[in-house]
Amino acid sequence: MYPTLLKLGPIHIYTYGFFLALAFLSAIYLSAREAGRLGLSQARFYDLCFYAVVGALVGSRLLYVFSELPTFVAHPLKIFALWEGGLIFHGGLVGAVAVAFYYMRRHAIPWRPAFDSLAVGMPVGQALGRVGCFMAGCCWGAPSNLPWAVTFSNPETLCPLRVPLHPSQLYEAAVLLGVFGILYWLRTRKRFQGQVMLTYFTLAGLVRFGTEFFRSPLDYRGPVLIFNWPLTQAAALGIAVVSGALLWWFWSRAIKAQ
Repeated sequence: MYPTLLKLGPIHIYTYGFFLALAFLSAIYLSAREAGRLGLSQARFYDLCFYAVVGALVGSRLLYVFSELPTFVAHPLKIFALWEGGLIFHGGLVGAVAVAFYYMRRHAIPWRPAFDSLAVGMPVGQALGRVGCFMAGCCWGAPSNLPWAVTFSNPETLCPLRVPLHPSQLYEAAVLLGVFGILYWLRTRKRFQGQVMLTYFTLAGLVRFGTEFFRSPLDYRGPVLIFNWPLTQAAALGIAVVSGALLWWFWSRAIKAQ
């Protein structure tokens, strides 16, 4: 596709970085609106989002660096080359949640409504991030002969050239927009605080688990574990199962309390 969005002399605006910025801004805007609806301080919530974004970037990049450690040991400055792609969702999720929870505790922000607010914007941010991946050619799909298979020819792209591939990044982006629709509907119908976030974790984990089947085995995603699943796919299923179990448990308690 088009890894570089715009060139102005020595200044290069990378498509991945552009969509990553758009992803964070969109997620923060949608989440802050929901926070205001729930009566949370939007000024404090914007600060929370800023620190959560930093945690997500650091966590997702660190996990990618560890998964490709020999490459980064040989070229340590590439650790900071975010425009080349290389962010793993699971690391970002852990980093964002850890930082957000610490900030909420420190500033006495009700954590369940705050996490529900964050969940509303997160799938949109993920979807836009996946579009950036597609444009840069990272997280590429397996070879395919389907009519909608995409062949990359730009020499700057990160995926194999001139081979028809599943647009796995766009598969995930499209389904994540569906997840956003579900969460947006649920936000005014939830039975307990935290239900929107647990629903997001469950659905996002299932989406990632499913789309991993369309990813190329040449794109390293950690060691291969059970059933020939790489680490990222197994972790996604684990997130979905644990979140789904908690969702069912809290939901059943809410029903009994009525």
